[in-house]
Amino acid sequence: MSLKDQINEDMKTAMRAKETARLGAIRLLLAAIKQKEVDERVTLDDAAVIAIVDKLIKQRKDSISQYDSAGRQDLADAERFELDVLSAYKPAGLSDAEIDAAVAAAIAQTGAAGPADMGKVMAVVKPQLAGRADMGQVSGKIKAALAK
Repeated sequence: MSLKDQINEDMKTAMRAKETARLGAIRLLLAAIKQKEVDERVTLDDAAVIAIVDKLIKQRKDSISQYDSAGRQDLADAERFELDVLSAYKPAGLSDAEIDAAVAAAIAQTGAAGPADMGKVMAVVKPQLAGRADMGQVSGKIKAALAK
């Protein structure tokens, strides 16, 4: 079963169980998927769906920090709930050791020697780790490795 099919099944389950908050979060995700499919006239695969999930998770994290700083705990809690629902659709994350190994392999593959070669290394690592690791964290690890 594809990830998109799983999300549709989860929506039906939430409807039957009358879980309105969960249903709303799932519908938000499905709307973003459908919008992308209509805009680009394609059927999205699991990798593209995960990219959408990542984007929505990042938006939720940004909203939570803004609501917390504004003292709007009620809105922050709603965003946290949506974040939990969306996080269920992400694949298991990689450990630090796995990320370090991928970075080291990419550096060896590209022959990167210094910070100027960071773009080459990111070009190799990004497709391998997209959706399974925080790319900001990966970027920091590459920067640290190339600074040595």
